[in-house]
Amino acid sequence: MMADFLLFATERYGLPILQPLAEALQAAGHRPHALLVRGAAGARLSGVPALDVRQAVALRPRAVFSAANDVPTFVRGAKVQLFHGFNVEKRGDARGHFRIRGVFDLYCTQGPATTAPFRELARRHGHFAVVETGWPKLDPLFQADSPVQREAQALRASAHGRPVVLFASTFTERLSAAPHLHDAIAAEIARGERYWLLTLHPKCVPALFERYRALAGPNAAFVETEQLIVAQRAADVLVADTTSVVSEFVVQRKPVVTFRNRAPKPHMLDFDDPARLPEMLARAFAPDRSLREAIAAYADAIHPWRDGRSSERVIAATEALLRGELGRLRRKPMTAWWRALQIRRELGYWGF
Repeated sequence: MMADFLLFATERYGLPILQPLAEALQAAGHRPHALLVRGAAGARLSGVPALDVRQAVALRPRAVFSAANDVPTFVRGAKVQLFHGFNVEKRGDARGHFRIRGVFDLYCTQGPATTAPFRELARRHGHFAVVETGWPKLDPLFQADSPVQREAQALRASAHGRPVVLFASTFTERLSAAPHLHDAIAAEIARGERYWLLTLHPKCVPALFERYRALAGPNAAFVETEQLIVAQRAADVLVADTTSVVSEFVVQRKPVVTFRNRAPKPHMLDFDDPARLPEMLARAFAPDRSLREAIAAYADAIHPWRDGRSSERVIAATEALLRGELGRLRRKPMTAWWRALQIRRELGYWGF
């Protein structure tokens, strides 16, 4: 049965999460629509009509899929959390990945590492369900003939056979590698031994964007946020910090070099002195057995799904919720009503 669904994002980095889901909805005969606000305002999802807030309310969708921390509770339909990243332990659980805001009916988790904690939270709170589906954003990485695969090949063509390194950095100032590694990366680019793909979180300060864009040339290219999945597919090694891109990249079983990661783990090659970047790159391009095993173990824990069908599982889980197959949910807590008022104020909608 054809139905309307709403895709919700508050930042541009939500678009690559929602695009595969939009395509899966269309393939199933449904009609996806987009409500893109705040940092995502003015952006577009390919082939998906964009709505304003009042149009979204009038749509009365079957469900709202959110790639943000919250969701417009005043829009009809089941509220489904897709997450905007992996758990990279930037903050404690109560303020970070496992924070329960009381506005979602269903959490679609990425893998065992997050499924078990969320199921325990669901047991404790009772007002939401949890289904492990995998993450829609990563679907294109594992689809044999997706546009991402073809675009990645085109991106690698500029390397002319050289190894490819991707640099990505978080916007959190105390955790960002971008200010510290610029000169070391610039030196590596000048050597030309490897080809570099450079990207920054959209919230990084404009001055950093200017510095990294200036490095583009025959040995490097700057890629925008919307191209991040393509860049991850194209690259052989990632250099990063405490960004969730680390986890996205490791899912492909590829090595990562991290600069002052907040919670370094065995699958990372972590370092704290920019002068050691050449050494760390050499280790990443020749990983030993223990590193390869650590990468594989972590990838299986956070996202074992490698079939490119997480979006389909999200849709199936949502339908199961709507049919009542995931159990009876308790009423939302009082804190949810306060958050709902905040969302109304932020989006400028006071219709009741």
